[in-house]
Amino acid sequence: MEWGALLLFVSVVVLLLAGFPVAFSLSGTALIFAFIGVLSGDFEIAFLSALPSRIFGIMNNETLVAVPLFVFMGVTLERARIAEDLLKTLSSLFGSLRSGIGISVTLIGMLLAASTGIVGATVVTMGLLALPTMLNRGYSAEVATGTICASGTLGQIIPPSIILVMLGDVMSSAYQQAQIMNGIFAPKTVSVGDLFAGALLPGLLLVSLYIAYLLVTAWLRPSAMPVYARSNDQIVSVSQLLNALLPPLILIFAVLGSILSGFATPTEAAGVGAMGALLIAMQRRALTIERLKAVMQSTLRISSMVFLILIGASLFSLIFRGYGGDDSVRMILETLPGGIFAAVFLVMLVMFLLGFVLDFIEITFVVVPIVAPVLLTMGLDPVWLGIMIAINLQTSFLTPPFGFALFYLRGVAPATVTTGQIYRGVMPFVGIQLLALLILAAFPDLITWLPKMLYGQ
Repeated sequence: MEWGALLLFVSVVVLLLAGFPVAFSLSGTALIFAFIGVLSGDFEIAFLSALPSRIFGIMNNETLVAVPLFVFMGVTLERARIAEDLLKTLSSLFGSLRSGIGISVTLIGMLLAASTGIVGATVVTMGLLALPTMLNRGYSAEVATGTICASGTLGQIIPPSIILVMLGDVMSSAYQQAQIMNGIFAPKTVSVGDLFAGALLPGLLLVSLYIAYLLVTAWLRPSAMPVYARSNDQIVSVSQLLNALLPPLILIFAVLGSILSGFATPTEAAGVGAMGALLIAMQRRALTIERLKAVMQSTLRISSMVFLILIGASLFSLIFRGYGGDDSVRMILETLPGGIFAAVFLVMLVMFLLGFVLDFIEITFVVVPIVAPVLLTMGLDPVWLGIMIAINLQTSFLTPPFGFALFYLRGVAPATVTTGQIYRGVMPFVGIQLLALLILAAFPDLITWLPKMLYGQ
């Protein structure tokens, strides 16, 4: 790899590990390297002329408008106490079964993933609500914490996921670039809707594997998940079940159904979701002026962070390409012994390791634009590659000692739950994630079948 590109990448990683703000680390380091390169004659200043058009492209990108809308939807539903009602209802429904609360938490994580898509908020909410209940009913700390962390990260992969929106935009550019590199000057496109459709079956596969693990653990280690004898007043009625489940389910079907059926773009569907979340909050009388103000402020903070990182990453990739870094990456991946299998394995391994220390937004905007065009020129399906990357990043959220989900739960878990117990609890779920990656690698149709059926691609 060209020394300039290598030093640029290493410098950014070091600054991020040191805790400097992501957007300014990316843009500031890139500009410093560009200035040094211009003085030394190793960098063409003409590359910087493309920066204004890149920033304008980000501002003019209709797909990315879905990000603040989905964030608004997720934060509003979080403040509407959807999780609290779901936990109370499903725990009463499954509570008398061994592993019933664990299954309830997993299903709630799936529903919250499909309605909020915010990993940190889901893990913290479930940690505050479900963890004390599970511990009080005799669940082992390992099983309880592992279940909460794993179910909380489902927001990474189950649509409408914010990461899939951002990844879809990046993969679309990478796919067009790869086709042009292969001499195809009328390139096909891949959309966020394609990734949403491709992620549906893998997301359900993960949920099924989680539940299967809980059932097997309950059978092999019944003391880890004792049966809870519920009282008569804890038996849930049909009306209570419908009142808790129908609002989020209707919202999920409205958002996902409109996208998958082709009635709406992801951005339009995100607008429907944001309005639907407001209506649910109003119906539950959980929307005050103070809460609405807090929701809008939280949405503004998260959205500003995402777009600042995107602009910084765009500048970084521009300077990285100016130093010849993309050519060097392509040469390395294409000359690996083992061909495309070795290239995919190496990229997945690097992303998995980077996921310990970098946020998924940083990896999506910095690493994926560098490696995705090279892998796609080798003939990989862009939807398959995008979903594999998303699940890989989800796995890194769980892996000790740096998994972000572990930090979120540690911050709200009681002092009686040790960090070691959290680490031991998530390890089986990390194994399940890796098993899911192997299954999807062996049977890629699990990802590509639904997009092909819906969109004929």
